[in-house]
Amino acid sequence: MSNIQDQFTVHFWGVRGSIACPGAETVRYGGNTSCVEMRIGGHRLIFDGGTGLRVLGQTLLREMPLEAYMFFTHSHWDHIQGFPFCVPAFIRGNRFHIYGAIAPNGSTIEQRLNDQMLHPNFPVPLQIMGADLEFNDIEVGESVQIDDILVENALLNHPGEAVGYRVSWRGCVASYVTDTEHFPDRLDENVLWLAHEADVLIYDATYTDEEYYSERSSKVGWGHSTWQEAVKIAEAANVKKLVIFHHDPLHSDDFMDRVKEKTAERFPNSLVAWEGLELSITPPELVADANGGDRNGSEAHHTNGSSNSSLESGAIAMPEKQVSAQI
Repeated sequence: MSNIQDQFTVHFWGVRGSIACPGAETVRYGGNTSCVEMRIGGHRLIFDGGTGLRVLGQTLLREMPLEAYMFFTHSHWDHIQGFPFCVPAFIRGNRFHIYGAIAPNGSTIEQRLNDQMLHPNFPVPLQIMGADLEFNDIEVGESVQIDDILVENALLNHPGEAVGYRVSWRGCVASYVTDTEHFPDRLDENVLWLAHEADVLIYDATYTDEEYYSERSSKVGWGHSTWQEAVKIAEAANVKKLVIFHHDPLHSDDFMDRVKEKTAERFPNSLVAWEGLELSITPPELVADANGGDRNGSEAHHTNGSSNSSLESGAIAMPEKQVSAQI
């Protein structure tokens, strides 16, 4: 698609959870924490501001002046620590619309982003940022409309609360579901709703079931899920593409390779996210145009389920590992 108004891309700038973990053992999947950029119909949406936001910010310097919409799931460090290092936020002429739910203690997203930059924790305050920062408090269940883009949210099961997001545009859906812990006796109704027939489901699979239920070092109650639970959600919600996300900082590239293989055995249309991964979703009407009116896709545009949009990956490969340009 050459027309930017017809594009829906999902780019991963940070895929880790808890703490950044750069090093030789994580170079292929990446060590930066949560940050996902969606470019939709000419608009730029950014989900979470972990350390991956610093890298994204450097690339955005080529596109100024710029306008972006930032959505925070919550304010644990691995989701906000990149914000003070987002250079475009310091430059006049840029504009950021920032959204986040009010925390259980009553603090707003503006207060929490401000607090992490208070002396002596950071050398300069948030107020020194030169860009136009427009802060918006959102209620759980409230939707945000950006032209023809609909951003909905639902509460996730996480200590201190978090919200997941469902982004809909012209028949395409991408769901960003992190941080969340599954329930032992049922699938989470909120997660199922967020993921329902999504073209792309980005899901918190920090652990394996073996780690989560370990008698020696159980992760029950830590607020995160597993790749096995991700598969259950993807199957139940009729998801087209499952993306494993929020990797444990202790998991090496080789470990993540094994997670990828095991996940693919259970849910073939899946990926383990890495820094630099870009997915492209094609609106149903463009798929129909390309196929002479057939809205069911083609061999070049893999589809399943009831959604008629198509999904493909960008020409970005993991270091030292080439992936197919077509999903």
